[in-house]
Amino acid sequence: MLLFAKARSFLRNLLFTERVEVDLDQEVRSHLQMLVDENIRAGMGPREAERAGRMELGGAEQVKEQVREERLGHSLHSTMSDCRFGLRQLRKNPGFTLTVVLTLALAVGANTAIFSLVNALLLEGLPYPHPERMGTIYTRIAGSSAPSDERHNVNGEQWELLRDNVPALTSAVSSVGTSGVNLKGGSYVEYVHDGRVSTHYFDVFELQPILGRNFSAAEDRPGGPRVVILSYNLWRNVFGADPRILGQPLLLRSQPYTVVGVLPQGATTPLNADVYTPLRASREGEGGGTNFSCIIRLRDGVTWEEADAQINRTWLSRAGRYELVDNPGAKVSYHTVPLQKGQTDPLRPKVLALMVAAGFILLIACANLAGLTLVRMMRRTPEVATRLALGATGWQIQRQFWIENLLLALVGGAVSVGVGFVALRELFLLLPEHFLPVASVPLDGRVLLFTLVISVLTSVLFAMLPALAALRVDLRSSMANRSVAGVGSLRLRQALIAGEVALTVMLLAGSGLLIRSLIHLETLPPGFNSSGVMVAKASLDDVRYHDPATFRKLLDESTAAMRQIPGVENAAVGSNLPYEFTGNDWVTLSDGKEAGHQGGVDWVYVTPGFFDTLEMPLLAGRVFSNADGPDSQHVVVVNQSFARKFYGGTNPVGRYIDQYGLIVGEVADVPLSSGLDPVAPLQTEETMYVPAAQVGGTLLALMHVWVQANWIVRTAGRTAGLTAEMQRALAKADPNLPASGFYTMGDLLARTLTLQRMEVALLGAMAALALLLSAVGVFALVANMVAQRTREIGIRMALGSSIGQVMVEIARSGVAASLSGVVLGLVLSAGALRVMRSVLYGVGVYDITTNLFVVLTLLVITLLATLLPTLRIARIDPARTLREE
Repeated sequence: MLLFAKARSFLRNLLFTERVEVDLDQEVRSHLQMLVDENIRAGMGPREAERAGRMELGGAEQVKEQVREERLGHSLHSTMSDCRFGLRQLRKNPGFTLTVVLTLALAVGANTAIFSLVNALLLEGLPYPHPERMGTIYTRIAGSSAPSDERHNVNGEQWELLRDNVPALTSAVSSVGTSGVNLKGGSYVEYVHDGRVSTHYFDVFELQPILGRNFSAAEDRPGGPRVVILSYNLWRNVFGADPRILGQPLLLRSQPYTVVGVLPQGATTPLNADVYTPLRASREGEGGGTNFSCIIRLRDGVTWEEADAQINRTWLSRAGRYELVDNPGAKVSYHTVPLQKGQTDPLRPKVLALMVAAGFILLIACANLAGLTLVRMMRRTPEVATRLALGATGWQIQRQFWIENLLLALVGGAVSVGVGFVALRELFLLLPEHFLPVASVPLDGRVLLFTLVISVLTSVLFAMLPALAALRVDLRSSMANRSVAGVGSLRLRQALIAGEVALTVMLLAGSGLLIRSLIHLETLPPGFNSSGVMVAKASLDDVRYHDPATFRKLLDESTAAMRQIPGVENAAVGSNLPYEFTGNDWVTLSDGKEAGHQGGVDWVYVTPGFFDTLEMPLLAGRVFSNADGPDSQHVVVVNQSFARKFYGGTNPVGRYIDQYGLIVGEVADVPLSSGLDPVAPLQTEETMYVPAAQVGGTLLALMHVWVQANWIVRTAGRTAGLTAEMQRALAKADPNLPASGFYTMGDLLARTLTLQRMEVALLGAMAALALLLSAVGVFALVANMVAQRTREIGIRMALGSSIGQVMVEIARSGVAASLSGVVLGLVLSAGALRVMRSVLYGVGVYDITTNLFVVLTLLVITLLATLLPTLRIARIDPARTLREE
């Protein structure tokens, strides 16, 4: 009971301060009155009795202070007093407080947003049961110039051996990505994403359907029953969450599929598909039985080392050795890695680079705030001197500054959570759907703890200099009110400015290089006329269009219907368009001195009118016509890069390619998304165009799994209502063929360069924030110099100095600090930005134009930041200064 009473008394004194103070005041007054009454009863007069009572009591305020310390403890009471005093000081200086809080909110908020990504991708476990026992398979190559460690897509033979001979694992494979298919259920026809997976795929994720079951082994073999598992969202949105859906047929690819299961709400997989169908991976499967993505779960009681040993023993002895073309003797092995590493490896360097950039922002903010608080401390030198003269210790003075800055950091950190939330939401608007391998990036407990820690750490960093400066206060000069900014203080602030400008230069240079790289990619010679072109995409992964005759009928009728749309000048179909990833093949030249020469080329089927619709320049020969049908001589059109690689740039018309026939034309290059030998997101590659009418059914069935056909129309400028009319034209040819989307050529370019645009936006935003903080730092430096030297400036002007001379001298400190930072930043950038080589295209790391732009930008901002506060010098009245003196 005694302990409870003490605890209650402690909390009351801590939480209800005003009420306790009123009670304490009344108690002291009552005690003093009792002493006075006793003295009066002893024969003293009223005045003498009161004086004697006060002397015996020892002073009301001293008694109150002793009581407070006894109730709360000396340290806690002193800390609370410092907190209250600090809050009063911050309220007295709203401009300073607002500047610090906003600076902290922006800097810590940026770090909070980026750390949320790091947390979700690299630290937080994947949203699956026991994710630490899930993994994928990597290839390790020794004795080769190839990357030593990279993710391995298994082939059909390896999959069968893994499935049947590695008991340490529950394993599954899937298509590398989702494919687009058309779904028909009752009157509903829609384009959906199909994830093709093997049996045990959902077992690896420990996912059990809320209705029905998973796929069986019999359904996952060639020729097995056609079955489908629905995602929860599709089941709810399309079929009204009808539990009778099990056993019902749906049309996928114009074939009946029986619904055998529905996944639970919120269930996620790396594919995140609308529907799932059996992959039926085999040695003769799609792509010749290659490119299956593998996912595994370690069985209970087995270690990863045992699993690695089983995989290597099985694959290297029975599936043959992996041969490198450039180094056949290289030693190959396989090993498992955590699934999280496998999914996040491509994004890891970019996310960590953003974290470093955000760290630069924080350092710039710390330097800025250290300068501001140092100036503020110097203005409070008389206050510090007075407290020291009255007996305060150096630690008490330092503690006051630490507490004030901690209060600022906590407020700034709280605001930064909101800033981080907004920044994270804006970041997600930049990302395409399913770009991240995680379903969400929340501001969870780890992120909030990070924000708290970084806020406190920031307060320590920017409060360190003012706290140390408080120990060097000279009592004599301070009490005489002669304290001015010393040379050492000025140089320290200049050093801080130089440091933050140097970091700003690095961020500006990095973002400038990315911008130049993006401009290079966006302004590549298109090789066609993109204006007035509209594109409709649709999936032909459909059993009906495995028949070449049905396929040709669809293309003829749909393009004829689109040509009838008012305002449409031409229409055509192509399997791929400029800016997109294409299919590829291996070709062999048939004649001339190049006979037998082989090489990989991009491959596109097109209808007559394709080149005219895109207005691609014809360089030699002719383009396709309606006469190039299935029964006529097989012909091809090649691009300029093809002619340059295989024929040395000579006219290729009239030459033969073994598998494809006669070359009848040569057209200009167009940028494509890299496929064969990627060195950039967009580049010109050797491309071969074939008539759609001459493509066989087997090839159509294979390529339409991955490629959507593109209907293109050229208009005279009219776009209103065009997409609806294009869909109606498709429906005339096939009522069950929905368009998956409509795009301009600019949309396709933007989709291809999504990652580059995101990098520019993120690093550009950080560079702009750094530039703003640096400008604020320079402005504050010069403004405080003007304020502190107002008396000196007035005297000098009275003695004959011109306003211009004084302005130049004052501004010189800010300009000098900035120039030093620029030089230091350029030196640091020369080394640090070399890591960006892999993401730069058409521009070098040491780009003179970018560096010149960075220098000029910083000089302009610096001059503005120094000019504005120096304008106050013109308002100084020398006569008034002399009168005050």
